[in-house]
Amino acid sequence: MSKDSMNHGSGHGAGAQRPGPGGGFGPRGMGMPVQKAKDFKGTLKRLVIYLKPFKLQLLLVLITAIFSTVFSIVSPKIMGKATTKLFEGLMMMFKGVPGAKIDFTYIGHIIILLIGLYILSAIFAYLQGYLMAGVAQKTVYNLRTEVEEKLNRLPLKYFDSRTHGEILSRAVNDVDNISTTLQQSLTQLITSVVTIIGVIVMMLSISPLMTLIVVVTLPLSFIATASIAKKSQQYFKGQQKSLGQLNGHVEEMYTGHKVIKVFGHEKKSIEQFEEINEKLYQSGWKAQFVSGMILPLMSFINNIGYVLVSVAGGILVTKKAIEIGDIQAFIQYARQFSQPIAQTAQIANVIQSTIASAERVFEILDETEEVPEAVEPKEIQTPQGNVSFEHVSFGYKDNELLIEDMNIDVKSGQKVAIVGPTGAGKTTLINLLMRFYELNSGRILIDGIDTRDLKREKLRSLFGMVLQDTWLFNSTIRDNIAYGREGATEMEVVAAAKAANADHFIRTLPDGYDTILNEEASNISQGQKQLLTIARAILADPSILILDEATSSVDTRTEVQIQKAMDYLMKGRTSFVIAHRLSTIRDADLILVMNNGTVIEKGTHTELLEQGGFYADLYNSQFTGQKNVG
Repeated sequence: MSKDSMNHGSGHGAGAQRPGPGGGFGPRGMGMPVQKAKDFKGTLKRLVIYLKPFKLQLLLVLITAIFSTVFSIVSPKIMGKATTKLFEGLMMMFKGVPGAKIDFTYIGHIIILLIGLYILSAIFAYLQGYLMAGVAQKTVYNLRTEVEEKLNRLPLKYFDSRTHGEILSRAVNDVDNISTTLQQSLTQLITSVVTIIGVIVMMLSISPLMTLIVVVTLPLSFIATASIAKKSQQYFKGQQKSLGQLNGHVEEMYTGHKVIKVFGHEKKSIEQFEEINEKLYQSGWKAQFVSGMILPLMSFINNIGYVLVSVAGGILVTKKAIEIGDIQAFIQYARQFSQPIAQTAQIANVIQSTIASAERVFEILDETEEVPEAVEPKEIQTPQGNVSFEHVSFGYKDNELLIEDMNIDVKSGQKVAIVGPTGAGKTTLINLLMRFYELNSGRILIDGIDTRDLKREKLRSLFGMVLQDTWLFNSTIRDNIAYGREGATEMEVVAAAKAANADHFIRTLPDGYDTILNEEASNISQGQKQLLTIARAILADPSILILDEATSSVDTRTEVQIQKAMDYLMKGRTSFVIAHRLSTIRDADLILVMNNGTVIEKGTHTELLEQGGFYADLYNSQFTGQKNVG
């Protein structure tokens, strides 16, 4: 995965952050740059559409959130009554009033009521979490399914023009980001808004004067926080930049450390590392130090507010304007008040990042899909393997044609070699044949039927491919060979392996056909991997073969084995061979010489050598090393 996508993937971490002591947020994540959407409103509206089927559940989430929050909000005021009753009893006893005592029965009733309220609040909070988890996961399930289906309908050029990391980041990290926000931040936002409203109402019911003190001191903490966050954001940007450079440098040095040692660049590499590391240290400690000041500063301003509230409350108690328990309740409310406001500001950032993620996901969903299948598709009942290119023109960009007016006629069972320098269009020809890309003009016929009149699945099932880059997956050798044909029996798998000269080496492995290939299939050699892909192609029994010569990175003995297996595979089948070493295609029925997207020569090996043209130059250069054949 690309570094950008990895960085992006960790972007939703702030969404799970919890408030620090005193209702403020800790330094972690504060001041970090927030990714913003290009069209916030449009993307938000579109995301809301995915929530529409869950209107009832969302209404219940809102109701349970309100009840849960209200029950927890009224508790401090009720607790204050118990404090007042306790204080009154003590004062009467202190004054020596006859028969004075603390009314523990009243206080007991208050405690039972509070326990009941807290239990109810917890039950509603549980219901809220349960309902929202269901809504979030179902919404993201639908979105993820849509993305998966869309990726299956996208043309190959979409994947060719983007890195795997970027696509994975959108399909996995961005969707996870949406899931986290829906499940956590949305419920936090509802709870925070209800808490803010409820706390203001409760504080006003106790004392409008003390409420005014809290409301005045609050903006001071936000002004201080905003100015520090702005400053720390610059340092965080520098930290991210240096971290990306450091990751890139370390990855490069580890990947090519043999080359570095051979050329004696260790000192230079270490100096580079120390320079980048120093930059990271400087921006890192500044970012952490500056953002670390936020919590102490917020606590300091909040504490000043508490002092002012306590002084004002004391004066009001002496004037019998409020009761002693109300001061206790009010201080609790003041502490509760700053927490949801800070939380709301934090969630606003998370939502910005989430909408940006949603926008990236919707960009996938809005991509142009493959040309739709034919309305009444044709089918080749008994494939022969005749292939014709008629006046084919194609370009990856509309205004830049790579192939112009190509005409090729290949008969059933012929071996066709495609040769030419790197970038000549050899692979493009194969992509067009399998309809990974659409033609600009002309047509390709298989057994007289236009490939656009066949279903893509049926068209591609006619082909077997053995490429230079072997593709094996993390499973048994048996499963990897059987991938060639659904429902293949054990006997058929073994027969295919024998035909590909792979049976012998498979049986020498400790677990034979049950040997598990690791993720990179690095527990077998390159040549053995190639023999397995040939066995898979033999099992598939295709009508037409596409072979990208894969003997360049193996030893001579293995090359002979692979060549024998490929010769067996090509018997009686139409074969297209992308040739790198021209000595291996002397016996081809037809050689197509390509350059700059055009077939400039065609004929047999002997005919082309006699012409003394481009092919003859290429062929001779392989012995003199003058030209590079790709």
